[in-house]
Amino acid sequence: MRIHLVYSHPCEESFGSAVHRAALEALRGAGHEVDDLDLYAEGFQAVISADERRGYHEPAAQPAELDGWVRRVQRTEGLVFVYPTWWYGLPAMLKGYLDRVYRPGLAFHMGGEGAGIQPGLRHVRVFAGVSTYGASWLWTRYVGDPGRRTLMRGIGALCAPNARKRWLALHRMDDSTPQQRERFLQRVHTELSTLAPAASKS
Repeated sequence: MRIHLVYSHPCEESFGSAVHRAALEALRGAGHEVDDLDLYAEGFQAVISADERRGYHEPAAQPAELDGWVRRVQRTEGLVFVYPTWWYGLPAMLKGYLDRVYRPGLAFHMGGEGAGIQPGLRHVRVFAGVSTYGASWLWTRYVGDPGRRTLMRGIGALCAPNARKRWLALHRMDDSTPQQRERFLQRVHTELSTLAPAASKS
């Protein structure tokens, strides 16, 4: 299946880069067609302008520069996000990407007065997030893990109703051992190698 792998980290030498490589190798090794998006390497501009925000709710007003990014999401059957958790949430680059690309007309549709929003990512049948945390699992839970909630509850709710979802996390990254990091890379490889949509009911 076609999977859009979205990676956000500015440093090539980071452990995050190793996680990205493990995810990419696992997905390709499982036979998926992977559209690999490295937000920093591709120079994504994360800041939304005043004019862009004014036209945010009008799909026809979408800046032409976003067309390619939008098409990549439209074509995919799976979404996988790989990023570090900073200040309990998404890095600014990744948040800006969501703000600008996952907009009305793509990620969701406005249902009119009182109708709420309608999901726009029903073509996405698998959804996964992979992140490293400086904080412990307990402290992350205490603060509510907002980055995970944004992806798994926010975007996840816009995907196919029976989409397979997976979350992989390494906590206390700052004092982790080489052995712990290696085990996490192996876990990422194993889990993403078996990422597949739910079987359809006949």
